[in-house]
Amino acid sequence: MKTIGILGGLTWQSTLLYYRYLNEMVRDLRQGESSAEIVLRSIDFAPLDQAQRKGDEETEKEILLQAAQSLVQAGADFWLMACNTTHRWADYLQEQIDLPFLHIAESVATALDKEKIKRVALTGTPYTMEAEFYPRIFAKKGIDLILPEAVEIKRIEEIIDLELSQGIIKEQSLQEFREMSCNWQEKGAEAVVLACTELGLLIKDDPNHLRVFDSLLIHCQDAVSLALA
Repeated sequence: MKTIGILGGLTWQSTLLYYRYLNEMVRDLRQGESSAEIVLRSIDFAPLDQAQRKGDEETEKEILLQAAQSLVQAGADFWLMACNTTHRWADYLQEQIDLPFLHIAESVATALDKEKIKRVALTGTPYTMEAEFYPRIFAKKGIDLILPEAVEIKRIEEIIDLELSQGIIKEQSLQEFREMSCNWQEKGAEAVVLACTELGLLIKDDPNHLRVFDSLLIHCQDAVSLALA
C-alpha cells in the first residue's frame, strides 16, 4: 500500500472527513483490520486565512510549500491538498515538489465524465469561483460550468466561514442551498459540484433534488484507488 500525504487543516473540519473516509474505504476494500497508510500535515489555518484575505499571495504560497515539503520528508508516496481553494497554487506547488500530486478538480472532472454529465453548477468559496483551474480542467472533458450569482456566492461563503468551518450545521442553510439548486437546475445544470471540502458536511446527494458530486468524497476515492494500485 502506498502512503498518502495529506496537506490538511484547511480547515480541520474537512480534514477530519478525509482521514475518516480514507480509512473507511481501505477497510471496506481490504476488510479485516486494514486502514490507510497516511502522513498528515495539518497547519494552523489562521495565517493562511489572513494571507488570503489580504491578497498576500506570496505568503500563502510559502505556507503551503513548506507544509507540502514536510510530506516529502515524512515519506509520502503521493500527496493531496484537503481543500479546493488552495488548488489555485497547485501548478506552482507541483513545480516545487518532487512528488506525484492528486488534483481534486481532475478527480471530479473524471467522475463527471464517467457519468456523461456535461453541464454542472460549481459551488465553493469566492476564491475558487474566481480561479481558473476548474474551468480549465473541466473544459478538457467538455463540461460546461454554471457559476452561482453574486448574492448566492456571498451566502455560500457565509455558510462555509461562519457555520461549517466552525462545525455548525443548520437546517435553514440546507434549505437555502436547495433553493439555489433549483435555480441552477432551471439554468440547465445536470448536477452540482461541491467545490469546497466543508460543503459536504451540510449537503448530501438526495434523489429528490439536483444530483450532488462531493469533491472531497471523490478525491478520497481516487486517493484510495491510487494507494492500493
